[in-house]
Formats: sequence, C-alpha cells, structure tokens
Amino acid sequence: MYDMRYGVRTSFRTTGLVVLLGVVMTMLDTTIVNVALGTLARDFHTTLATIQWAATGYLLAMSMTVPVTGWAVGRFGVRNVWLGSLVLFVAGSALCAAAWSLWSLVAFRVVQGVGGGLLQPVGQMMLAQAAGKERMGRAMGLISVPAMLVPVLGPPLGGLLVQGPGWRWLFLVNLPVCAVALLAALLLLPREGGAGQRQPLDVLGLALLSPGLAAVIYGLSEVGNGALLPHPALWIGMALVAVFVWRSLRGTSPHGTSLHGTSLRGTSLRGTSLLDLRLFGDRTFAAAVLALGCYSAAMLGFTVLVPLYSQLAEGGTALEAGLLLAPMGIGAAITMPLAGKLTDSRGPRGTGATGVVLVVASIAAFVPAGGGPVPMFTLGLGHGLVATSVMAAAFRTLEPAAIPAATTLSTIALRLAGPFGVALVAVLLQVFTRAGVAQAYPYTFWMAAGLAGVSLLPIALIGSGTWRRSSSAPA
Repeated sequence: MYDMRYGVRTSFRTTGLVVLLGVVMTMLDTTIVNVALGTLARDFHTTLATIQWAATGYLLAMSMTVPVTGWAVGRFGVRNVWLGSLVLFVAGSALCAAAWSLWSLVAFRVVQGVGGGLLQPVGQMMLAQAAGKERMGRAMGLISVPAMLVPVLGPPLGGLLVQGPGWRWLFLVNLPVCAVALLAALLLLPREGGAGQRQPLDVLGLALLSPGLAAVIYGLSEVGNGALLPHPALWIGMALVAVFVWRSLRGTSPHGTSLHGTSLRGTSLRGTSLLDLRLFGDRTFAAAVLALGCYSAAMLGFTVLVPLYSQLAEGGTALEAGLLLAPMGIGAAITMPLAGKLTDSRGPRGTGATGVVLVVASIAAFVPAGGGPVPMFTLGLGHGLVATSVMAAAFRTLEPAAIPAATTLSTIALRLAGPFGVALVAVLLQVFTRAGVAQAYPYTFWMAAGLAGVSLLPIALIGSGTWRRSSSAPA
C-alpha cells in the first residue's frame, strides 16, 4: 500500500517480518529471567526479595518509556525510533551478560527496558499503518502471536540456559536475533521523506506520567505479592496520573490533530499534552480499549492463579504447573490467524464476543475438569479470537495520523491492566483463604471468569458492519 504520510511504498509482509524479528526477544525477556532469580541471588550474594529488581527494573523501564512513543515517532520518524530502540536493547543485553554486581545488572536491565518499551508500540504502529483498515485484523493477529506465545516459552528456555551454559546466556541469546532484526530493518524499512515534526516534548507531562505509571504498576505488584492494599507507591502513582489527566484535558492534542485527522491548531485549548486523551471520544476506540483492559486483567490474573492452584491445591511440581499453560498457547496460535481474517471480512464484534464466551466457559470448567489440558486448550482458542479482533477494532475508525497516539494509549492501558488483574486475583484469594472458605481457588477462578465476561459489554458497543476490502488493497 502507499503511505501518504511518508511518500513511500510499504509492504505489509515486509513490515510484519521486521516487526516480528524485533519484538520476539523483548517479549521473551519479560519472563526468561524469572527462573534464574535463585541462581542470580546466590551468585551476587543477595536475597530473593532484592534480586527481584532484576525483573522488576526491566518491566518498570518498559512502562515508563511507552508515553514518549508518539512524540518520538513524530520527531524522529518510525524507522529511526525502531533502529534506535533495537540498538538500546542489544546494548542492554550485552551489558547484562557482563554484569559484575546486582545493581549493575539492574541498571543494565533498565537500559534493556527502555529499548524494549518502545519496540512493541512502535512495531504495532508500523503494522497498523502498513496494513490499513482493510487488513487491520490480520496485522493485529500477526503481532499477537509472539505476544502470546513467546512469554510462555521464556521460563522453559531460561531453565535450559541456566542449567546449561549459565545465566549470562539469558542475555547473550538476544544478540544474534537482534543483529538479524537490525539488518532486516536497515535493508527493508524505507527511509522516510521530509523532516520530522518540531513538536516540543511535553516535559512536565512526561515527569508526571512516566513515574506515575511506574509507581502504579509497582504498587499493584506489591499488592499482588501480599502487601497491604494502601501501598504508598500505588496512591502516589494514582495521584500523579490523575494530575496528568487533568492537565492533558485542558491542552491540545500532541500534534495538533483531532482523532479523525482534523486540524486543531489555533483553537482556544491551552498547552500541548504528551497524550491525546480525546481519542477516547471515539466510541469504537474507547470501547475496544476498555474491553482489552477488562479482558487482559482477567487473563493475566488467571495465568498467575493456574500455577498456584496446580502446586498448592493439587500438589503438582513446578514443571507440571508451567506445562499447564502450554495448551493455551497452542490454542491461541491456531485461532489468531483465523481471527484476523474473520475480523477483516465480518467485523470484530462477533469474533470478539465468541472468543470471550469460550474463555469464560473454559475458566468455569477448569476446576471441575481437574485443571487438565482440555479447558486450557479451549481457553487458548477463545483467547486468540479476542486478542486479535478487539485490538484491531481499536484502530478501525481512526485516521492514520491518529495511530501513533492511539497505539501509545492502548499500550499504556494494557500495561496497567495486567498488574491490576494479578493484584485483584491475589487479594481475592487471600480474602477467601483467610475467611476459611473451603473453595477459595474455585471462587477466585469464578471471579476471573466474571471479569473476563465484563468485557462483553464494551465489545457490544464496538458496532457491527463488514470491513470491506478496497479493490486496490494487495492480498
């Protein structure tokens, strides 16, 4: 298709290849280190609680980087931001492998997280722009596959590396893949014509939002780990985000455009915000992001609850608990490509609603079925339908100029939804257990199913209608 913004001809398949190569390792690094925490604590002569910062630092850095995505792309261009992020991630990986102390490892994980935090939203942005509205479903299906499967593969791969060549290979394994990703981006991504937008960075907005998001995510993580609900980081973060929202609603959009591309320059709105929160004025976008938030919270909470149930309630081993999630990934890999085609041809509402119903039924059947692979497989089938169709719906009614801001907003919503779901499940399980409820785990599973079911309400607001393929769209 022809990209009017940059005046270059782009290929959906080419962009898809570049994006997949870039995001695979960043997804893998969200979980691959988890199995090595005990080994790292021993080698660096510290406690497990302290070594957790090797994992937490990466996740917090990723979250803090996301808000600047839209500005960076507008200022430097998609290609340059993509290449710069890959270089940061590669450099962080090499430095992590050479870490000589706990805090050097944490610092280098932060460097990794800064690069990784930009790669996923920028990759999603590139795919959305290359696909156009006619192939948005297939684009989101393409990026959803690594997002679903790769983190599940992290712990088994990490275990093999730690038991084999050692923990430093958890980071060295990134280098050859990222080198290929860099080469592919240099050769395949077209150079963008014209100068970047000279929009100044909203420094005050960034100073409010980035630490606010990090504090909220850290506070929710602490709640999930058993801390009291009024954790100081949680409330401080919520206050910072609230001030950012109040300030943003009084200012203009980041690039002076409305959600449908109409110029807003010269209006009476004051200031320039880091994020265009008025995108939520688009009903389809707002409904899709709300649905993704509810659904993602339920799914992340469920995937944390499953290993706990397997080991503590059923007496399974850690390996058995990890393998329980494998059928879910297989099921999702089957339906994600199908969901993309269905979304492009028939619209997202029916596909997404069908997936949610299948997920809710599978969670409800998990405990009665003894936690076997069948409900996990059917849950994966449903997950593939939901993740692809609803994510595609978020960009359906937006003009290309609004996609960078929309990508940033949706990514932030998902980054917040995950820790919220984990914290909610952890709190509910603690409450049921302390109350002496014999069926604490089944009740908590039912709550997760209910939260997933809530996403049906915003999905119903997305609207129906066939996504008609334009006659000029390449296959």
